[in-house]
Amino acid sequence: ELMLAIHSSLFMISLHFYKSSGFGPVFEEQPVDTIYPEESPEDKIIMSCRTRANPPATYRWWLDNTEIVIGNEDDYSLMGGNLVISFPDRSKHAGNYSCLASNEFGTLVSQKASVQFGYLDMFSSDEREAVYVKEGQGAVLLCDPPPHFPEDLSFRWMLNEFPEFIPLDKRRFVSQTTGNLYISTVRASDSGNYSCFVSSPSIAKSVFSKFIPLVPIAEREKYPADIKVKSPDTYTLLGQNVTLECFALGNPIPQIRWRKVDGDLPVERHNISMSGSLLHLYDIQYEDEGLYECEADNSKGKDRHKVHLYVEAPEWVEKISSSERDIGGDYIMSCLASGKPKPHVHFLKNGRMYGKNHELRFTDLTFDDSGMYQCIAENRHGTIYANAELRVFAGAPSFEWNPVKPKLLGAKNGRVVIDCKPRAAPRPSISWSKGTELLHNSSRIFIWPDGSLELLNVTKSDEGKYTCLAENDRGRANSSGSLSVTDATKITLAPSSADISVGESARMECAASHDPTLDLTFIWSLDAHVIDRDREHYESKMVNSLLISNTQLRHAGRYSCTAQTPVDNVTVSAELVVRGPPGPPGGVRVDEVLTSSVRVTWSHGTDNLSPISKYSIQYRDVQAQQDWRDASTSPVNVEGNAEMATVINLTPWTEYEFRVIATNTLGTGPPSDPSPKITTRETRPVVAPSDIGGGGETSRELTITWMPVQPQYYYGSNFGYIIAFKPHNDPEWMRVTVTDPQARKYVHKDSKIPPSTRFEVKMKAFNSQGEGPFSISAFIYSSQDVPAEAPTIIEARTLSATEAVVSWVPLQLQTVEGYQVRYWRESVENEASAQRALVSSRENHTRLDNMKPNSHYLIEVRAYNGAGYGPASQRHKIYTKKAPPSRPPKIIGTKMNYSGTTINIAWEQVEPLANESTVEGYKVLYRPEGQPSGMLYTTVKQSIDLPMKKGDYLVEVRAHSEGGDGAVAQVRIAGKNTFTLVILSLNFYVFMHLSDDFIQSKSHFIKKKGFNRCKHCSHEADE
Repeated sequence: ELMLAIHSSLFMISLHFYKSSGFGPVFEEQPVDTIYPEESPEDKIIMSCRTRANPPATYRWWLDNTEIVIGNEDDYSLMGGNLVISFPDRSKHAGNYSCLASNEFGTLVSQKASVQFGYLDMFSSDEREAVYVKEGQGAVLLCDPPPHFPEDLSFRWMLNEFPEFIPLDKRRFVSQTTGNLYISTVRASDSGNYSCFVSSPSIAKSVFSKFIPLVPIAEREKYPADIKVKSPDTYTLLGQNVTLECFALGNPIPQIRWRKVDGDLPVERHNISMSGSLLHLYDIQYEDEGLYECEADNSKGKDRHKVHLYVEAPEWVEKISSSERDIGGDYIMSCLASGKPKPHVHFLKNGRMYGKNHELRFTDLTFDDSGMYQCIAENRHGTIYANAELRVFAGAPSFEWNPVKPKLLGAKNGRVVIDCKPRAAPRPSISWSKGTELLHNSSRIFIWPDGSLELLNVTKSDEGKYTCLAENDRGRANSSGSLSVTDATKITLAPSSADISVGESARMECAASHDPTLDLTFIWSLDAHVIDRDREHYESKMVNSLLISNTQLRHAGRYSCTAQTPVDNVTVSAELVVRGPPGPPGGVRVDEVLTSSVRVTWSHGTDNLSPISKYSIQYRDVQAQQDWRDASTSPVNVEGNAEMATVINLTPWTEYEFRVIATNTLGTGPPSDPSPKITTRETRPVVAPSDIGGGGETSRELTITWMPVQPQYYYGSNFGYIIAFKPHNDPEWMRVTVTDPQARKYVHKDSKIPPSTRFEVKMKAFNSQGEGPFSISAFIYSSQDVPAEAPTIIEARTLSATEAVVSWVPLQLQTVEGYQVRYWRESVENEASAQRALVSSRENHTRLDNMKPNSHYLIEVRAYNGAGYGPASQRHKIYTKKAPPSRPPKIIGTKMNYSGTTINIAWEQVEPLANESTVEGYKVLYRPEGQPSGMLYTTVKQSIDLPMKKGDYLVEVRAHSEGGDGAVAQVRIAGKNTFTLVILSLNFYVFMHLSDDFIQSKSHFIKKKGFNRCKHCSHEADE
């Protein structure tokens, strides 16, 4: 139905006349996929469509293959070529839209664009269950986002309150696929309430979930790496960006690494972030397809995950382009597309299906073949368009755009070609004449199929006027030009060949004779490539000479000098030989691999015309990413005719690569490509762990620490440690094995270990080949026991709404290092989230702060030492006081007495709210401005008299209650070098401000001591 409607609208072109001016539609803007938020305040959607066309195009729109009738429905209107959808409704307006642009030359169909409606519902109001996790274990908090569209959500997590978002690091990760929060190793500090915060960038809306309590349970265990975030096999389009996720739980925190199994990660087009959890691939190409592996490992184990990346998209290999063709001719319009899966290709003509192949073949073109053509390639991942206009042209021959050159030149004894290329359709027949003589093909004269005239062995007798005549069934035309014959150009001085070494200079000279009426230029080239004489190494002070300075190997070759006039040219050549250091050796291979030596073989590279005198071999440790180093070899000196040598003094079980460098009398050449990587054979270790120490931590435990052996000294696989230890003077050793080569600590737990006992400890390394030597013995002490008794709380009482004090009977144990006080709100907070205070063993009381007003609190005390915490005391319950008044006093007056020695500050009574403590009085702080301390006064009244002082002062007034001090009100008292004169007369005050100088000069009139001094009176006195 769509195609019939398009066909019926086409402008019919006459077979006898074709309008050559104007052109068909060319898209400048096409509709794009649009997501309209269902809650959007905007009441319209605009789908763009704009073309360049002459005459201007008219526009129509289609929704899901049904034409939209503009004007019949209030929902749709046109604004230029753009479609405006008013009051969008999912049930009526969702679907795929296409724009059709037409003029008399044809019709184009735009790419399809969808209109979809986006939404993001609220999270469920159901409470989330608490998650209890042992410290050291991993945790996963599920987001479970609400119903939404589209799928491109972003996720963050809040802790305890908005907007406290969790910072992400190597221990915490939020999957942008599921929204889940992953914590690789839970710590006590992770305790709290978590909420998943979900944002939809497409509709600019965010929601967050109910809080999920996370409760860590104290424990000290290690767990192997366990990958929990695994990107699935991924399909992507060419040129897009892809992010692969990988995150593991485990204790210690796992290290994450990425690699491409079947190749290398794309150079400069990849980035690894979030401590390895995210692999970003940019501008995806077909070669990026393959298998990617994420590896997570810690001292307890490894885990791996592989994900396959598939690159699938249609793209053009060959596109159609606009063309003008002669009537009656043949033409092939072809387009090719590649992609996975292979795209299906078809053609539209003026918006109508025209061909289901990748090419259109036209024979005997007619005007009906003119129109707008579209090649469309599509597979399941997308559709691409290529548009072109085909015009069929017919007309009599014309030389208006391409006449025969009026003045023609030819060199004596040379060759001349005169072009004849009129515009004509059908193709015209061509004939030539000289003067009045009609020309025919001969041994010196030839008329080419394209109409050009060729003259060979030109002489002065060939000078004259030449005319080209073109004729077809629509008319005829001619064009003429005059030929003049000049003297031929000849080389008189040719450049000489030279043989030099790298760094030396060479000069080439060239000279030629030519027709004096013509300009002569010289062109120099190397191996048929024109030399830019302004570039480095080339100098040309004279046009006919060339100086090559500081010559390099690349400058060797065949140099040609071309002497050229507008009519002819002649070329001569010379060879330049450049000798230099040798090129890189090839085919470097490694065999006969032993524990500390290998044999390296290679093939000779080019000697650059100077015999190779010696070779040197370099190596590098692949894992350590070392720079290249000179290798020790056998023989020590590797002669220039050698193709192998043995590299010695290598480290066992180490991955190496090697390269070879050649030297001759002219210098040392570049290195070869690196050899394939090899690993030397294993042997037993010879290095033992160092810095052995440790001692007691937890009761009945012996902790042993050491500095691990560096990886280059493992010397083999399955590397680990053997620890031998015994009580001092005990004859029998206990032995344990630690298989983690990076481990730094071992804790031996045994209920029979006596506390504070001296132990002798020694260690050695082992691998799959055997054991190494023991280290020197070290001496450490086992741990002491945790305190066995619980303190007794003497008193716990509240001081205010947020503070309390607690005291207890100290324990008479020498092993006590201090006390821990824990307190939490009863029935509101769990014990795991309790606040803690640590107190020295010399103290038996402490102040508790940061408490909540008007709340029941539970308090307990326990002793601790290096071995851990002892039993807790009996819990003591207290009730914090109501909060202090939140409203500050309202200052209602500042009044100075007659003598100027005091000032009265008055305020209104503060009335506490229902949930606040009763006001017991007021505190007044009188302090110099800029200083934190001053005089503190207390009063139960609503006013106070304060002494006047020299300088600027601040008065701060606040209500006092059993819950603490309330909000503060502040007033500024100022007075420096200024006095207030108060005169009582006729029941009113007269205030005069006089400076010190004024008072001194007028002392005969007023006594200075009678004035009240103030710096700057900020409050007027009350009448």
